[in-house]
Amino acid sequence: LAVLGEPGFRRFFAGYATSLLGSSMASVAVAFAVLDDGGTATDLGYVFAAGIVPQVLFMLAGGVLADRFGRRQAMLGADLARCLAQALLAVAVLAGQPHIWVFATLAAVRGSGDAFFTPALSGLTLDITSLDTVGNANGLLSAVKDAAQVAGPALAGVLVAVAGPGVVIAADAVSYAVSGLALAMLQTPPGRPGVPSVRSLLADLRAGWAEFRSRAWLVVSTVQFTLFNLFTWGPFLLLGPVLARDYLGGAGAWGAVMACYGAGSVLGGLLALGRRPGRPMVAATVATFGYALPGALLALHASLPGVAAGALTAGTGTGLGGVFATTAEQEQLPAGSLARVSAFQTVTSFAFGPVAFAAAGPAATWFGAAHVLGFGALWCVLSAALVLAVPSVRQVRSAPAGPRTE
Repeated sequence: LAVLGEPGFRRFFAGYATSLLGSSMASVAVAFAVLDDGGTATDLGYVFAAGIVPQVLFMLAGGVLADRFGRRQAMLGADLARCLAQALLAVAVLAGQPHIWVFATLAAVRGSGDAFFTPALSGLTLDITSLDTVGNANGLLSAVKDAAQVAGPALAGVLVAVAGPGVVIAADAVSYAVSGLALAMLQTPPGRPGVPSVRSLLADLRAGWAEFRSRAWLVVSTVQFTLFNLFTWGPFLLLGPVLARDYLGGAGAWGAVMACYGAGSVLGGLLALGRRPGRPMVAATVATFGYALPGALLALHASLPGVAAGALTAGTGTGLGGVFATTAEQEQLPAGSLARVSAFQTVTSFAFGPVAFAAAGPAATWFGAAHVLGFGALWCVLSAALVLAVPSVRQVRSAPAGPRTE
């Protein structure tokens, strides 16, 4: 925990944690605001897809601009845009029953902010820490992200029932404002990446693509998550609230499931603190086997405790695997290209996200929700096994502690 002694990281950590709590609450609130207004699973899928499409469209530009002009500036602008979008949505929900296009439009604005914030995060973490402490910084960021998923959905389930989803969405707008304030007070140390490049934006983008595609282990693991989001996680996030409403007990039950997922992720992030596996990508991939459990149990119409236990296991794998993979990338890649490579990863991973959200509802109508979720669970296990069979994944080694060399 000594990394919290670094002032820049501590300040960012506080703002980021606040924003994460608001976002985890808002995801539950938006889902039930749509459903409570008479929306269907297909309508909810359109809203979710609207938040993903801008990330696919704009994230590459976000990565280039973050590496060129500074990660902090990109993230600050993103927080301001997301704050405005959630504030407008809160007003619309509190004023009445907004049309689906209102949810979708403001989700797109929020997703555009995500497109500039997300690729800058990995690079900013390295900007405000050292290579020796960045692994623990990643562990803490992962832990607080997933702690928010424990507290956020559980708290949102109560607040949605008591005060309505509009209040929860308004709280998310405030949380983005807090995060933006923390970033505005942050000073990036001199000599770090983030100074304007003499190359064109297109040349910067090509250079980032070259760094990404030159590492087979990075490409393979990214493709794994692309298809995971398409077949497994997207359908789970969309059909989960619907099945929770149908047989688990509603918003409170779904909040409890997602809170257990978050609790597992917190545990995984904390378990990763101080640990540097010799083959980090092997460890990260093994952790993904557990992702199949919550969807499989939901497909079997397991009881709430059973689905929650599956989510807890999946979350633990998320926390461990995410920290190991992120730290491996920060060790293996040039610091000045981290935001661009992160953008290529995220765009590829989310490429079929809109398809997953738009198609999962109709697919559940045609084949049944249980079959859609069951197929996703089987695919998750198969894809993890295939990634482990790739030699370059097994060959990635943890860098020795000490000063970073380019």
